[in-house]
Amino acid sequence: MRRLLAIALALVACGALAQAPRKLEPLPEAPPPPPGVENLTPSEPSVTIEQPAGQQVEEIRQGGRVVALKVTPKNGPPYYLVDPTGNGNWVRRNSLDGIAVPQWPIKTWQ
Repeated sequence: MRRLLAIALALVACGALAQAPRKLEPLPEAPPPPPGVENLTPSEPSVTIEQPAGQQVEEIRQGGRVVALKVTPKNGPPYYLVDPTGNGNWVRRNSLDGIAVPQWPIKTWQ
């Protein structure tokens, strides 16, 4: 009985090996990025400095997405706005001590 089972499995395996490989086609070249898009690598954050209404705002970006803002008001100490979960809920912090910017979500549900 075992010999018959082994022969049947060998025939199934031979049939799978005898199939001709599919004809593969090369992928087309990737299109160039649209105009106005910067070529940022994920490991290099970019900083944009703006000065609206007498205060200085520094945007800290990672991969084209804003991960933190440093706001320096005209009169007062600077503070940070951080999005810890990436869903747009900004949290005000007095310093970035103990916060690893950028933070990536491990799992999301949609």
